[in-house]
Amino acid sequence: MFTGLVEGKARIVALDREGSGIRLGVAMGLLSDDVKLGDSICVSGCCLTVVRKEEQNCWFELGAETLSKTRFASMAIDQAINIERSLKVGDRMGGHFVTGHVDGLGTVSHRGNDGPWSTFRFTAPRNLMLQMVAKGSITVDGVSLTIVDASDTDFSVALIPHTLDVTTLGMLQVQDQVHLETDLLAKYAQRVFP
Repeated sequence: MFTGLVEGKARIVALDREGSGIRLGVAMGLLSDDVKLGDSICVSGCCLTVVRKEEQNCWFELGAETLSKTRFASMAIDQAINIERSLKVGDRMGGHFVTGHVDGLGTVSHRGNDGPWSTFRFTAPRNLMLQMVAKGSITVDGVSLTIVDASDTDFSVALIPHTLDVTTLGMLQVQDQVHLETDLLAKYAQRVFP
């Protein structure tokens, strides 16, 4: 379980094809200090298991299901990604409950900058839009955000300078794709009250 409060940016150092999957290598820097084999790490919004660790680099295995819901297959060496280690009992819950189970992809349809602030609009599949409401929570590339407004086809978020600086969201441009995870409570509500 995660909060969506990204701890830092990391860098991809390996993307090796293995059958229908990929072995992903990530340079995590000091964030790797207390990481051990089997730990869950939220990598740009996707919960992945550490399968190997060498110094400050960690490796993850991504199967066909993960690759079908994410954009890891199209990422590149040296690309920046968001990192968050899993919650520990007693940690503060500053964002919202994030599972790291990516629901699908969204696309940046608009970016408006106002000095150091930015407002983004993302298009998303209808099945995901049904789980979004204004002032509800959304996870974009692992970052916990509050939805400003939501329609049948898109939603918007307003980002503060700090978020733009410490996450990869500040690098986003129109047409870029992002990992989306809708709010856990919205999923259950939709299932119970279709």
